[in-house]
Amino acid sequence: MTMGRRASGALAGVAAAAVAMATAELVAVLTGARSAPLVAVGAVVVDTVPEPVKQFGIDVFGVHDKTALLIGTAILLGGLAALIGMRAVRTLPVGYAGIGLLTLLGAAAAVTRPGAGPAAVLPSLVGGVLGAGTLWLLVAGPLEAPGPMPAGSVAPAGSVAPGGSVAPGASVTPGGFAAARGGPGPEAPGEHEMAEWRSERRRFLAGTTAALGGAVVVGLGGRWLAARRSVTAARAAVTLPAPVSPAPPVPPGADLRLAQLAPFTTPNFAFYRIDTALTVPQVDPADWRLRIHGRVRTPITLSYADLLARPMIERDITLACVSNEVGGELIGNARWLGVRLADLLDEAGPLVGADQVVGRSVDGWTCGTPTAELRDGRDALLAVGMNGEPLPIEHGFPARMVVPGLYGYVSACKWITELELTSFADFDAYWVPRGWSARGPIKTQSRIDTPRPRNRLTAGRVPVAGVAWAQHRGIERVEVRVDGGEWQQATLAPTVSTDTWVQWSWQWPASPGEHVLQVRATDATGETQTERESPVAPDGATGWHTVTVTVR
Repeated sequence: MTMGRRASGALAGVAAAAVAMATAELVAVLTGARSAPLVAVGAVVVDTVPEPVKQFGIDVFGVHDKTALLIGTAILLGGLAALIGMRAVRTLPVGYAGIGLLTLLGAAAAVTRPGAGPAAVLPSLVGGVLGAGTLWLLVAGPLEAPGPMPAGSVAPAGSVAPGGSVAPGASVTPGGFAAARGGPGPEAPGEHEMAEWRSERRRFLAGTTAALGGAVVVGLGGRWLAARRSVTAARAAVTLPAPVSPAPPVPPGADLRLAQLAPFTTPNFAFYRIDTALTVPQVDPADWRLRIHGRVRTPITLSYADLLARPMIERDITLACVSNEVGGELIGNARWLGVRLADLLDEAGPLVGADQVVGRSVDGWTCGTPTAELRDGRDALLAVGMNGEPLPIEHGFPARMVVPGLYGYVSACKWITELELTSFADFDAYWVPRGWSARGPIKTQSRIDTPRPRNRLTAGRVPVAGVAWAQHRGIERVEVRVDGGEWQQATLAPTVSTDTWVQWSWQWPASPGEHVLQVRATDATGETQTERESPVAPDGATGWHTVTVTVR
């Protein structure tokens, strides 16, 4: 094939794929399917890629890892579609086979997602049919200009060569020239053939433009409908009950309000989000139910109204992700409102040996929490509120788990629909088969928020400050050292409880030059943060946060 023919075929393939994906997006909204093919395939990738690859994505893209995955999946799909289009201009059935294979992959991915019904295959099937039709329309005509006539063929009447005419009936020589009565001359396609090609070319360009434009319109329409069907309005209509046990007031001075220092309370919009959901689940509180079942004496089912009618408590609790590197920002502190999980479990009555509570999300994700930790007196909540408002949709609305002292992968189930009593011996939650520890107690950690490496510091007294945490144990002491020297004790700000982080500060008499700052914390049990560096897997990173700065 010529370069132009290959490019045209690639463009046709991409346009067909765009039509297929946009149509599938719209059909997914109209049929109520769990997800469109792109999201379904992305979810399968999340579930099946090796753990080091997944952690690499989190390390590189942070909270934007899902967006990066969807963009990467779309780019890969575009590349495959281009290859299919290039093959289709030579053999159209091969193009149909390629589209059929992608359609089957999308349908298989969608139908295997948790909670998917028979309608889950419709977006892929409808999109695949329209994509195949688009490909046929675009590649049906010639995609390149007519070339030299083959040797021995007869030039059609009216054939015109550059620089002169070729007589009708002249034969074409092996060198590609037409033998006319007056002598040899270069062969050229006929005027009719060129006109037909130009017409087909205009048709192709117009068809491709229409296909791509239509895909954009349909895709945006699907997104608009999806937004209209979101639970934003339902969330806005929720009135949270007043807690029977309000959170203690934040003491004066708990927030040092220094530039670059994380605030004591993390705003909802800034709170980190790490989960496996590529699209945020939309759970209507009117339809929401929580089942507490498994190895219990009395199974319980609660509606959202039932949950709101129960006595609520309010607590400040710091949550941390096990993927948080030393010095990382996958941690936040919020004021949560909810029902004590211990009370719900007591009503259900766990049977002997039920040492694990499996929280199950609407999208099928699971976490396994030790039953003992949920009943040992800590403020483990089935939360409905965050910082004075109903849970944000991306943080688990209408209900989620919040358990102080445990990393989120074993406790912080969002969009929760089930609590199943079982045992660690009988069931491994989502992350355990992927190499993570079955139990995830949060480790004692500290972080330097200011100064940062990019800051320009001036010699003199420089405030060094940050946060430290050891949820459900509390922080006893924070120390800072410069250039490997003696440890200097920092001043701890007041805090609400052992379940929250604490801000700390130290005044550094900085001298000109390059310096290395390090921090370590000691929790209330007397255990000091270890210097030994270890990765986040399988149960959380360790080491001292180290910052190199330059003072002028």
